Amino acid sequence: MSAPIKAKHQRLVLVVIALVALIGAGLLAMWALRNQASYFYLPAEMAANPPEAGRAVRLGGMVEAGSLKTDPDGVTIRFTVSDSTARVPVVFKGIVPDLFKEGSGVVAEGRLDPRGQFVADNLLAKHDEKYVPREMKDMTAAQARQTIEETK
Repeated sequence: MSAPIKAKHQRLVLVVIALVALIGAGLLAMWALRNQASYFYLPAEMAANPPEAGRAVRLGGMVEAGSLKTDPDGVTIRFTVSDSTARVPVVFKGIVPDLFKEGSGVVAEGRLDPRGQFVADNLLAKHDEKYVPREMKDMTAAQARQTIEETK
C-alpha cells in the first residue's frame, strides 16, 4: 500500500505543471507569430542591409518632394521615401490617407521586391506636432480651448 502524497509535494507538482504550461504557451505563441513580426527600416538601413525579397517589413521616412506620381489606373501611386542619406522607390495600390503628401512623413508596410522596389500594402501618414484638425484650423487658442472643454 502506497503512502499518500504530502500537501507540500502536491503544491510543488502543481507549480511545476503550471510553469511547464506557461512556457509551452509562450513557445507556441512565438512559433505562431514568427512570420507576423514586422521590422522597421529607415531608407539608409534598407540600402545598406536590405531584407530578403518578400519579407514583411515597415519602411519609414519622408516622401520626397516631386516624387509622387499617379499611374493612369488612378489607384496606383509611385513615390520615393528618403532620409538624409538614401532613397527607396515605393509603389502602392489603394486609397492613400488624407495626410499623405510630398514632404510629409510616412510609414509604408509591405515587402521589397527582387528589383529593389518597395511594394507597400498599407500606408500610414505621419503628421508633425503642429497638427490641427481641419475644423479648428481658423480658431484662436481661446476658441479652441472652449471647443475642447465643451466636448469633454
